[in-house]
Amino acid sequence: MNWFEALILGIVQGITEFLPVSSSGHLQIGATLFNIDSAGNMSFAVVVHAATVLSTIVVFWKITVKLFTGLLKFKWNTETEYIAKLAVSMIPVAIAGVFFKDEIKTIFSGGLVTVGICLFITAILLTFSYYLKPRTKNNISFIDSFIIGIAQAIAVLPGLSRSGSTIATGLMLGNKKENVAQFSFLMVLIPIIGEALLDLCKGEFSCNASIPATAMIAGFLSAFVSGLFACTVMINIVKRGKLVWFAVYCAVAGTVAFIFS
Repeated sequence: MNWFEALILGIVQGITEFLPVSSSGHLQIGATLFNIDSAGNMSFAVVVHAATVLSTIVVFWKITVKLFTGLLKFKWNTETEYIAKLAVSMIPVAIAGVFFKDEIKTIFSGGLVTVGICLFITAILLTFSYYLKPRTKNNISFIDSFIIGIAQAIAVLPGLSRSGSTIATGLMLGNKKENVAQFSFLMVLIPIIGEALLDLCKGEFSCNASIPATAMIAGFLSAFVSGLFACTVMINIVKRGKLVWFAVYCAVAGTVAFIFS
């Protein structure tokens, strides 16, 4: 992988991480089109995901500061309750990461057929969330947090959109659009940061001949900048409730994945 290919894949990651179209699926499609064997190298994936985490923190810096300020008061308040709900949402993905990490890596090597199937599943989820009209809740409950967390854990499958799955699940549970969007983007921070730290501790994070440092830097910067744009745009899209158009896109992308598989 050269710096230009990394730049393009970083842009793909940054945009698709927040849009409900599956970043992992698009990275795999992009790697196939560039004839890059990046699926087996987790270092690049960790770098571009870390970049999108940073862009999330920048976009939500006010709420992030507010949450930490409330947490440091060391008492039960609105902020600590919200953080507790975020923690509950992380339980399913933590279980998946600890007990099924090898199986997940095997699924990622399944090729574009798996990506295509999961993109179609994403399209179905987004369609259901658009047409289903449950009674609206004012706040995301602890039970909802856990269910949305299950959706995030399942969405580790390549082609199954994390943001699409969590937002669609939250909407089908009757939560407000803006609440679900914010919760969906914040709940992914700790799992990605934790994955990066684990890889560092295990010595699995390293550059090699196929992915030099210049490519890593290009991928990180492009993912960060495009992530800033996509995160801001996605918040507005969710508020308007036009996720059904992404369902159409996922169906088309799934078809493309099958064609190139």
